[in-house]
Amino acid sequence: MRTRLAREVLDLAASHVRPGVTTDEIDAVVHQACIDRNAYPSPLNYRHFPKSVCTSVNEAICHGIPDQLKLVEGDIINIDVTLFYDGFHGDLNETYAVGNIDDDSKRVIRTARQCLDEAIKLCKPGALFRDLGKTIEPIARTNQCSVVRTYTGHGINDLFHCSPNVPHYAKNKAVGTMKPGMCFTIEPMINLGTAWEENHWPDNWTATTTDGKRSAQFEETLLITETGVDVLTAGTPREL
Repeated sequence: MRTRLAREVLDLAASHVRPGVTTDEIDAVVHQACIDRNAYPSPLNYRHFPKSVCTSVNEAICHGIPDQLKLVEGDIINIDVTLFYDGFHGDLNETYAVGNIDDDSKRVIRTARQCLDEAIKLCKPGALFRDLGKTIEPIARTNQCSVVRTYTGHGINDLFHCSPNVPHYAKNKAVGTMKPGMCFTIEPMINLGTAWEENHWPDNWTATTTDGKRSAQFEETLLITETGVDVLTAGTPREL
């Protein structure tokens, strides 16, 4: 239930993405949508995060704090929604175009989505968490992109973040095997070019690319079943 509600909130927030809208306005939409569903926006006051959603624009990799920044034609924005409902969290994010975007922006968005989709196909009982990066990183490199290493997918249940740790790059040393009943996210952050490192802003949250190139991300909450995987936050596929 909480994952379906999280998807509803993200889709509602995405419907407000257009030139001239501020990220604060998107935050207000997310906050009210959570309250309307008798849920709590998980990011709000989490380790002192001041808003109800993360909005990461252009070169921001993740954890962007909503403010009075107005979106302009040609931007890309990642909206990362997590809500807490009936004792559990649901977590997902997607990257959206603001009006018409250039070919490089389209490429990084499509690559991020493909990386996530191909990783999900590997998920089943007995699969190793460390193997996901072996599929993700070659896709990124083929598309002249790189995989951020600092941030990972994570377990999620009554806790916002917990084990397992789910890296997205090849040759990682993640421990653990997927078993029925496990719930976790996969959320590869993909940068244009070869620079996978990040800069951190003084706000203690926002991470940006070191070279100013754009970054895109997609995330789903997954449940391992006896026979495979359920994408709990799945939405309607959209053209990227």
